[in-house]
Amino acid sequence: METVAVVGGGLAGSEAAWQLASHGIRVHLFEMRPATSTPAHVTGELAEIVCSNSLGSDESGTGAALLKEELRALGSLLLQIADSVRVPAGKALAVDRALFGKKATEIITTHPLIEVHREEMKELPASPAIVATGPLTSDAMASQVQEFTGKQNLHFYDASSPIVLGESISLEKVFRASRYNRGNDYLNCPLNRDEYIAFREALLGGELASVRDFDKINFFEGCLPVEELAVRGEDTMRFGPLKPVGLVDPLTGRQPYAVVQLRQDDLAGEHFNIVGFQSRLTWGEQKRIFSMIPGLEHAEYVSHGKVHRNTYINAPACLGQMFESLKRPALFIAGTLAGVEGYTECIASGLLSARCLIARIENRPFDPPPSTTAIGALSRYLQQADWKHFQPANFSFGLLDSLVKQIRAKDARRQALVERARSDFAAWMPNP
Repeated sequence: METVAVVGGGLAGSEAAWQLASHGIRVHLFEMRPATSTPAHVTGELAEIVCSNSLGSDESGTGAALLKEELRALGSLLLQIADSVRVPAGKALAVDRALFGKKATEIITTHPLIEVHREEMKELPASPAIVATGPLTSDAMASQVQEFTGKQNLHFYDASSPIVLGESISLEKVFRASRYNRGNDYLNCPLNRDEYIAFREALLGGELASVRDFDKINFFEGCLPVEELAVRGEDTMRFGPLKPVGLVDPLTGRQPYAVVQLRQDDLAGEHFNIVGFQSRLTWGEQKRIFSMIPGLEHAEYVSHGKVHRNTYINAPACLGQMFESLKRPALFIAGTLAGVEGYTECIASGLLSARCLIARIENRPFDPPPSTTAIGALSRYLQQADWKHFQPANFSFGLLDSLVKQIRAKDARRQALVERARSDFAAWMPNP
């Protein structure tokens, strides 16, 4: 029986290990936690979710939903788990992160073909293997990857939002609603103009936590710390995480000047994530400044916002279209280390690399998904992006092939892209 090493027990590695084992391949899964932790993880669970508990929109017609749809069709384990532990979040797929990690760990560790090794892998394994050590790859492994790829590792800084205890929220100052009357899944903290201006001024003067190599900082634009948004202009936050559009405060009957949203973080409804409030403020400053938000004056923090380094390779110079190494085709690099950004995207990379490796082991061809599909477009981006200016990417409609017949109306154009993706994906599906 063929044996494959999977290094990293995050989203990509866990999905890859399960896919391989489910196809009759023995897997040695290496995860250094909990013996060796990271600045962002808090448990030793496999597939731990460390930042937001949201896997993005699940509303039909959106790019994020299209990617999930394809993963569900391919039998993704982690999407099945996410669906089973989802919590209210409007049209988004948000999960109870504790239950998510526990279920993933239980299923993977009890699979008869998966042997989990709780130890740090400090060298690249012999092929066949999948390396998915994630954004917090250890220094030893990062050095090995850098030497192997022949390219200088790039890095950017990522940040996670704080989580507050539900019973510490002053509920009389907030209101429940989702935008445009699409349910009541969020707690909304309304700010008037004076409160907003004062809050921004406090952010601008807040004490920041020190970060190693901060002089080289390069934030991922899709996950900017809230204090960085404050620096970029008076209204930047109001067009970002504090946007008030689609919300009406029942106490005033009007749209607030700005709104801070709180999203349920567990099934019991005891923990709430401050949406979009990634931060590198010191923990003391977070408590002081965030207490200026109506409803959070006496908030108790389950966890504070954090900043940590994310490491990724220059994928277009190193990888093929299905995450295989150009130097050693039976060695795959998946997840954030490969340059995909986002939970669902990491799961997709683990699944696709595993399916391709399975085909190699079984000595049969494996055609990549069409670039008109979400998974195919994402993997193609990593192969064909400009390696001189490569940046990690979430999946979006902009990665798909253009329509032959141009459609100017955005909603109609997106619907046409979705319909084409579904058709082309269905035609490709017999391949895996």
